[in-house]
Amino acid sequence: MIALLQRVSQARVEIAGETVGAIGGGLLMLVCAEPEDTPAVASKLVDKVLKLRIFADAQGRMNRSVQDTAGGLLIVSQFTLAADTRGGNRPSFTAAAPPAQGEALYETVLRLARERHPQVACGRFGADMQVHLVNDGPVTIPLRMTA
Repeated sequence: MIALLQRVSQARVEIAGETVGAIGGGLLMLVCAEPEDTPAVASKLVDKVLKLRIFADAQGRMNRSVQDTAGGLLIVSQFTLAADTRGGNRPSFTAAAPPAQGEALYETVLRLARERHPQVACGRFGADMQVHLVNDGPVTIPLRMTA
């Protein structure tokens, strides 16, 4: 699975002008499933995200996790993270999981995150979403989790 984490002071997802998910400080997690991904990979990804120490401690060092800070987690599906731009000027997305598999794994990520963290919001798989965020830092971390 591919994820892109952005440390935010606030973030929200809108669909057709309606806010469907929002958080204050925490992490915006854009996530993309790949064909070889499994629920076990999704579990490893959620564990990594929740424990990743990218929030400041009392000395200003990145030494605290989203769990340590009681921050929010906004999870948004984004198949374009699997873009292959090596040939030509139009990206290929064949490295992304097929829609049914991608949606099932996205739902698995949401379920696991909600089981392990008290504040989880989300977008809607396959929807045309507008994502608003204030990147804190800025801090942006790419992750790739495999079996």
